[in-house]
Amino acid sequence: MDAPFGSPVPYAEPQWYSRDCSPYHNDSHKKLRAFVREYVEMELMPYAQEWEEQGFVPDETIKRFAKNGFCVIDRSKPEYMGGIGLPAGIAPEEWDVFHTLIVTDELNRVGYTGPIWGLNAGNSIGCPPIMNFGTEKQKLEYMPKVARGEIRFCLGVTEPDAGSDVSGIKTVAKKVGDRYIVNGAKKWITNGIWADYCTAAVRTGGPGHGGISFLIIPLTAEGVTRRRMFNSGVHASGSTFLEFADVEVPLENLIGKENEGFKYIMSNFNPERLTLASACIRLSRVCVEDAFKYSTTRETFGKPLLANQVIRAKISKMGQLIEPCQAFMDQLAYTIKTSEKTGRKVDIGGMTALLKVMSTRCLEKVCREAQQIMGGAGYNKAGKGSRIEAISRDVRVYVVGGGSEEILQDLSVREELKHMRKAMEAQKRAKL
Repeated sequence: MDAPFGSPVPYAEPQWYSRDCSPYHNDSHKKLRAFVREYVEMELMPYAQEWEEQGFVPDETIKRFAKNGFCVIDRSKPEYMGGIGLPAGIAPEEWDVFHTLIVTDELNRVGYTGPIWGLNAGNSIGCPPIMNFGTEKQKLEYMPKVARGEIRFCLGVTEPDAGSDVSGIKTVAKKVGDRYIVNGAKKWITNGIWADYCTAAVRTGGPGHGGISFLIIPLTAEGVTRRRMFNSGVHASGSTFLEFADVEVPLENLIGKENEGFKYIMSNFNPERLTLASACIRLSRVCVEDAFKYSTTRETFGKPLLANQVIRAKISKMGQLIEPCQAFMDQLAYTIKTSEKTGRKVDIGGMTALLKVMSTRCLEKVCREAQQIMGGAGYNKAGKGSRIEAISRDVRVYVVGGGSEEILQDLSVREELKHMRKAMEAQKRAKL
């Protein structure tokens, strides 16, 4: 049995880190975990708060991030990887969804979402439409450069009047000769201020789901205007307001088929929500760790805070919230992995929506309780409570991003009703 890995604080790490008894993880996962942990400790942890305060991650840090393989999006062919190996030297054919979740989990140990999103979030959500639906020419043009950290993407779906209701997109792309003319606006676009390209959802047809397409829009094109947005948290993520005024985009920049963009957007949501859930679970663990450590050193009325039953009860409640989310996420990840191996399509849209709601509510509650334990220290942007203070502001972007919880709760039930009907039909056929 391997020695325990990471923090010994209760609930500060996934159980398999200390108990070495996971049915999902193998030696390659452990190797990757150690690699990312060391990278974060050396390259990110000492500087993350400074980057969040200044509002950006230095270019040289992003270059090193890419050099370590974290910007590789498409592993299906070596030529898409731009000569860059995967983190920890993991072979592309060996990489699975658990490797991806380990990277997300370990990166978020810094406790500051802004710098983590500033490193690569735009690529991670802006490139999959190209990877999954783009032409071979598009993949060869963009994926190697992304992997090397030479160019950056952002995803342009959200608009001033279209958030969770994606069918309400108003940005229009009109076909004129050999190009599209794009007019409209995108809002809260992560990394948009620095990105070279925007994978943008645009309206090429009629109203509703059926008239949406995806275009690769160069953000250096004439008619593109960018304005930095300043929100409650995630300052280093580069949240941006994009405007398109008669922007000319070549027809060859269409991703997939015209007017089929809605299903491309939907395919992006499951991985995005799984990643958001993973981040929320780790940030919850950060809150537990910092609050627990504080409770062992802070004395009130002649004894440490942890000596009080009410404080131990709060920490226990944190564990009760965190560990079910972790178990649910691991089971969904295993379902995805099995589906990829067998080629059998599995409907998990409702479950990923449910997980995202669970994990964000978990983070909200755990962060609040951590601040209660730390008192004024948890409200201070410096010192022992600085990570918890930052998380208390960042948490709202997780609750709203990737679909609000009201939308996702309804979606989860509607998707499960579809699954129920399919299951009942299959049972009827089996009896015939």
